[in-house]
Amino acid sequence: MPHRHAVRPLLTALAAAALASAAFLVPASPAAAADPWPVPDHATISLDGRGFGHGHGLSQYGAEGAAQAGLTYRQIIDFYYPGTQWGTSGGSVKVLITKDTSKDVVVDARTGLTVHFLESGRTWKLPAQVRRHGPRSSRVEVRRWRILPAAGGRSAVSYKTGGWHEWKVARGDAELAAGGQPVALHTPHGVVAYRGALRSASPSGSPADRDTVNVVSLEGYLRGVVPSEVYASTWHAEAIRAQAVAARTYAAYERAHAPSSRHYQLCDTAHCQVYGGYSAEYPTSDDAVATTAHQVITSGGEPAFAQFTASNGGWTSAGAFDYLPAQQDPYDGWTNQGHQTWSATVTADDIEKAYNIENLTSIDIETRDGNGEWGGRAETVRLTSSSGWTGTVTGDSFRSHFDLRSTWFEITAVDPQ
Repeated sequence: MPHRHAVRPLLTALAAAALASAAFLVPASPAAAADPWPVPDHATISLDGRGFGHGHGLSQYGAEGAAQAGLTYRQIIDFYYPGTQWGTSGGSVKVLITKDTSKDVVVDARTGLTVHFLESGRTWKLPAQVRRHGPRSSRVEVRRWRILPAAGGRSAVSYKTGGWHEWKVARGDAELAAGGQPVALHTPHGVVAYRGALRSASPSGSPADRDTVNVVSLEGYLRGVVPSEVYASTWHAEAIRAQAVAARTYAAYERAHAPSSRHYQLCDTAHCQVYGGYSAEYPTSDDAVATTAHQVITSGGEPAFAQFTASNGGWTSAGAFDYLPAQQDPYDGWTNQGHQTWSATVTADDIEKAYNIENLTSIDIETRDGNGEWGGRAETVRLTSSSGWTGTVTGDSFRSHFDLRSTWFEITAVDPQ
């Protein structure tokens, strides 16, 4: 099974909004700061860092370290989300398939394939063969089926033998499914198989446009998430199970808080949590999903906001809820995994361009969260120009602009070009 080259950190909608607002320069605060680093023209600024991701909640590498130390998945979850309770969740989720950037939904023909029209509620079984008309009438195999938007907010269903032929048109959105068996979706980026239904969904107010949305059971969805987020082929079973609980809880929370007018509840990228569909499934992660079936953590009787990150560098960072505290993590550093510690460089020219500064002359990390080495994660970075102007940017903004692994970093050197 293909594996990601690195475990990716979660970037939630809340974090994305924070980054968007953080991109603007704000007046420098009067808080005490370390001596600034002078920055010559065109200098290179060297950084050392800790962790990969925002640091909230479960550390994926930390969960593996905890499992190696003998903790069960429930003990791992209780450590990273203190004060939560255990509960259950089921049902289905609607996942935006970002790989399919075309307006059509194209799938391979297969046994049991049906099309369901949402407005009328009618479902039709799709034939495996169709009659070819002509001087020598015969039956031919259908190779593919597709749904396209049609005039008047309708959906047109077509089949492919040699070319495409229209089969049926009806009002509203439509979806293709095979009774829970995987269906192979053709996208501009390749073929990926998914459980559940593949819906040609109309964005609000855009009946002529369509997005592909996978409507799938929560447990089926988890089977495509867990091996896309951790190394299911090599990691400890308890760590994989902890990831299953965190991912299920996160999905249940996002489903409960998605706008009712939106045609999906989750996406398939790290902006939500990575989802590879049936094509990503793996035996050990399937076992983790089955072993923890329907288990979630709750707060106040509702699914918790179970954020997780690749590595917290040895300290979790405080999130938006009490069950996401800043605390020392003794499990995250079990190996030199390339995320717990890292180095990077940023040029003065890049900073000037990113923040529209003329001639940057000094830089320093103005405020930190107070947890861990160097005083913890950078909350604000102070920049000064040759004109005497001084301003600050948030650590999140600085990380986002320069693709740093986290906001926990220290300036170690400023070298002339």
